Amino acid sequence: MSQRTLHTLFKPKSVAIIGASNKPKRAGNVLMKNLLSGGFSGPIMPVSPKYEAVMGVLAYPSIQALPLKPDLAIICTAASSVPGIIETLAQFGCKVAIVMASGLADEFNEDGVSLLAQMQQFADRYGMRILGPNSLGMILPNLGLNASLAHTSALPGKIAFVSQSAAICTTVLDWANNKGIGFSSFISLGDANDVDFDELLDYLGRDSKTDAILLYIDSVNEKRHFLSAARAASRNKPILVIKSGRSIEGGSAAKLHTGGISGSDAVYEAAFRRAGMLRVNDLIELFAAVETLAHSRPLQGERLGIISNGGGPAVLALDELILGGGKLPTLSNEIYQRLNALLPKSWSGQNPVDIGGDSDAKRYAKSLEILMDSDDLDAILILHSPSALGESVEVAQAIADTINQHPNRHKINILTNWSGEDSAYEARKLFSKSRIPTYRTPEGAVGAFMHMVEYRRNQKLLQEVPQSIPVNIPANSALAREKLQQAIEQGKSVLETHESSAILNAYGLKTIDTWFASTPEQAVEFATEAGYPVALKVQSPNILHKSDVHGVMLNLTSDIEVSQAANAMIERVISLNPDAKIEGLIVQKMALTAGAQEIRVAVANDPVFGPAILLGEGGSEWQPTKDAAVALPPLNMTLARYMVIQALKTQKLRDRHLPRGLNMHALCVLLTQISHLIIDCPEIATLDLNPVLCAGEEITLLDVNIGLQQEPVDNASRLAILPYPKELEQLASLKNGSKVMLRPILPEDEPKHLAFDNSLSDEDRYKRYFGVRSKMTHEEMAVLTQIDYAREMAFIATAIGEDGEETTLGAIRASIDPDNTEAEFAMAVRSNYQGQGIGKLLLEKLIRYYKDNDTLVLTGFTMFENRNMASLAKHLGFTVTFDMEERLINMHMDLKVDK
Repeated sequence: MSQRTLHTLFKPKSVAIIGASNKPKRAGNVLMKNLLSGGFSGPIMPVSPKYEAVMGVLAYPSIQALPLKPDLAIICTAASSVPGIIETLAQFGCKVAIVMASGLADEFNEDGVSLLAQMQQFADRYGMRILGPNSLGMILPNLGLNASLAHTSALPGKIAFVSQSAAICTTVLDWANNKGIGFSSFISLGDANDVDFDELLDYLGRDSKTDAILLYIDSVNEKRHFLSAARAASRNKPILVIKSGRSIEGGSAAKLHTGGISGSDAVYEAAFRRAGMLRVNDLIELFAAVETLAHSRPLQGERLGIISNGGGPAVLALDELILGGGKLPTLSNEIYQRLNALLPKSWSGQNPVDIGGDSDAKRYAKSLEILMDSDDLDAILILHSPSALGESVEVAQAIADTINQHPNRHKINILTNWSGEDSAYEARKLFSKSRIPTYRTPEGAVGAFMHMVEYRRNQKLLQEVPQSIPVNIPANSALAREKLQQAIEQGKSVLETHESSAILNAYGLKTIDTWFASTPEQAVEFATEAGYPVALKVQSPNILHKSDVHGVMLNLTSDIEVSQAANAMIERVISLNPDAKIEGLIVQKMALTAGAQEIRVAVANDPVFGPAILLGEGGSEWQPTKDAAVALPPLNMTLARYMVIQALKTQKLRDRHLPRGLNMHALCVLLTQISHLIIDCPEIATLDLNPVLCAGEEITLLDVNIGLQQEPVDNASRLAILPYPKELEQLASLKNGSKVMLRPILPEDEPKHLAFDNSLSDEDRYKRYFGVRSKMTHEEMAVLTQIDYAREMAFIATAIGEDGEETTLGAIRASIDPDNTEAEFAMAVRSNYQGQGIGKLLLEKLIRYYKDNDTLVLTGFTMFENRNMASLAKHLGFTVTFDMEERLINMHMDLKVDK
């Protein structure tokens, strides 16, 4: 993942077109035409042995004949010639190429190697990067570079668009040009065999010319890289994604389109949400989102005011707002009185503000001015329906003038909907030129507003401080893994409830008392021991669903009932399948279900993102995409709560308000426990808890099914999100003999980390932050404690105080570039604990971590006044130099040493 090479892709100074042509409609001809018309200021060098010049530009017969090494090469030839061209370009020194040809994976050389693999081998050998194959190309409007096969160019703007579909590219481009919306970059990934979403997100997330990012995704190849890059970028700017393949059939078609792995749409949805991205479902929503991003600013709140010249459109907007989970604020008495003085007596008297069908430009403008004066609103939607007065454009101009002149124009978001076609076209065009979001329907306008609300909510949720799981909850991973390994060695692929209890109990998960009987007589013995009433279940590998053969009997109250039920079940199974194998009978103590609610929790293994946790209603038949809320581990209490809220909001889970039904805290603990279990035990492939009995604070697993991994699994690679690295915890001693825990930071550490930061003396804060620094805000502290262990690390030193509470004594952190080349560290130690060796312990731990991580260089900077830090760094092997001009001490360590 070389961001340095991507810099060349986004800022080329020269371009070569391999396969340039004078024949119309050839790719090499379209490319030349687009490049020449775009206004690119660097050399454009066509390569073709057929022509002396292409479209009036001197052509070169071969790559070797080029007068200079091109920064960017665009290959417009047939698939069969691409590998050889890539090798020649790479040897010539070109670092980036765009490959237009498709079908490379389906053609093979004489050795049976696909052209795609051969192409990539040559590129990797010389450190060359490839956009494509099957790419439409890219457009960089700010450079005047149209290196694409698109039918038109893009306007300059602040939105980046990245798509795996060329057809979607041209559709979006056509629409955006019509609306006057521009882009910072417009990129067709094609098959994304090399350059992929993750690297582009890393680049665009740091790009000062990009304020928002739009993605069209068929499939994701690198789950962890993708989520890490998306999470990092979404902290700084909104990312909207449209994902094809929402249906099973659509997923199969998307797989054929890009050759990627087809995963569950519900799991994709969970992944997008976890990374802080916002999903839109179709092109209409995407266009609305682009409109909003191009002309809006981040919302300060969720309160929407509505102005309309008709009741119908206002009601449509209101319905969309409320059904979408939005909020309609009440107007203050002062605003009400001002509107009352302005508007006819027939006005609505509330929000939405219906100002009347005869409203002219002056009434619209004055009403808007009053609402913009209000402290009750964060956004205003202005609706206009065609009127006999025929002042559509005049009203729009008055609205635009009012917004531009109002002192609150930067605090409040304005959205508009001018309904109709001919009568509204010029008005909508006026709004676009004035950079005011405008939509064709009331529902579309509110939908766009709710996208902004949802993005704001997602960002706030990701910054919440998670509640810690109760300390009395056990997590004995050693015992659980021992039981699982024993089962695998015995050749088992599935564990039922009676075999799973010890594993689940090791994580504090309560199962119903269960016995396994090999005969009806033994079932009677166990039932008597359990105490009536009991449930009886037949166990046979030939039965997919026990209910199909009446293989479950509940509320048996005597020995006779158990005996009769057991024999009847066995007879039914054999009568349906004489060759069926009866393994035995399961006896369970009946749970007290009165006033309780049954739900279903499962873990599925998604082919793209790995383990995913599912939550929904109980039942034997369900489809995760339709019937379950989905979340990716690791979960903490806050993320579990968000999952439950999503399940309730989408009615995947219904709170039936039973006397001993759902309890939010207990359900979140359950989901967090399951997350810990799945992370700690890679032997578990799937998990199905169905049903789960929720009785207030008490949750019991009635039926359990654990599917086992038959082959060893690398736990780190199977998870899409790197979990807390518990293996890095270390107990150490200070100079005074006291013990401290050195460990990675956790999101739950935020309150104590804030207390630690506030405990630093003014001098220490000055040294740490290179100047006077005010106290940290919650948002800033969330960034410091909710880190992505896949690309950054922060170690803290903690000790248990006399009050039994954990206290943070010191912290060191380092962020790394996406290429894993250089990590830059910063450190601070609580002022009254300095001199005890905490800084040395932390810095030594960080050095070991990045050496093990194969990072090349560790660097740091400190002020001249912080000579102690410089002495420590030098003692540990850093090269220390002094920058007299900047008055900084530079610390540098080369970590690339033989292990």
